[in-house]
Amino acid sequence: MLLRLGNEMFLYHGSYCEVAVPNLSKCAAYKDFGKGFYLTTSKKQAEKFIGTALKKARSQGIISEEQEYGVVSTYCFTPTKKLNLHIFTEADTEWLHCVVAHRKEGVFPEVVQQINQYDIVAGKIADDATNFTIVAYLSGAYGNIGSEEADKFCISRLLPERLKDQFCFRTERAIGCLDYIGSERIWKK
Repeated sequence: MLLRLGNEMFLYHGSYCEVAVPNLSKCAAYKDFGKGFYLTTSKKQAEKFIGTALKKARSQGIISEEQEYGVVSTYCFTPTKKLNLHIFTEADTEWLHCVVAHRKEGVFPEVVQQINQYDIVAGKIADDATNFTIVAYLSGAYGNIGSEEADKFCISRLLPERLKDQFCFRTERAIGCLDYIGSERIWKK
C-alpha cells in the first residue's frame, strides 16, 4: 500500500484515555519516527495499541490496575497549512535506519537530524510483533548495524508487507491540521 496524506483523511489514536487535544510535550521520545503524536488509518491498529498503552500507564501509576478499557480517538486531517512531510512508501533501508535511529540514541545521528526538519513523518509501523527483530538488529545479531547484509536480513524478517501505517505529527503546525471527531471506549480483559 502506498502511504499518502490526503484531504479530509480520518486518522485514529489508541491510548489509555481520550485525547481530544494532542499535547506534544506529553509525547514519548524514542518512538519509530521520534517524538510526536502518532496516528494510523487503521482503527484496528489503534485498538491493538491500547493493550500496550494500558500496560505502560499502569506501570507508571497513571491509571489504576483495575482500568480495563482504553480509548480510540478519531480525527479528521485537513491540511490547511503548508506542511513539510516525509513519507516512507515502503519498509526499506531508509525506513529501517530512521526507526533504529529513534529507538537507540547515537545510532545514525544524521538520520535524526534530517527527520527533525519535518512536520509529519509517515511510514510502516514497527509494532510489538516486530520489536524482537529490531532489538536483534541493534544488538548486531544480523551483522554490523547499517551494513547492507544486516539491513536486508532485518527487513526480510520484519515482513514489511504485513505492517500497518503510522503518521507521526511532530509539530504544532501539524497538530493544528487535526480536527477532533470523537472517541470510543474499547474494553480489554
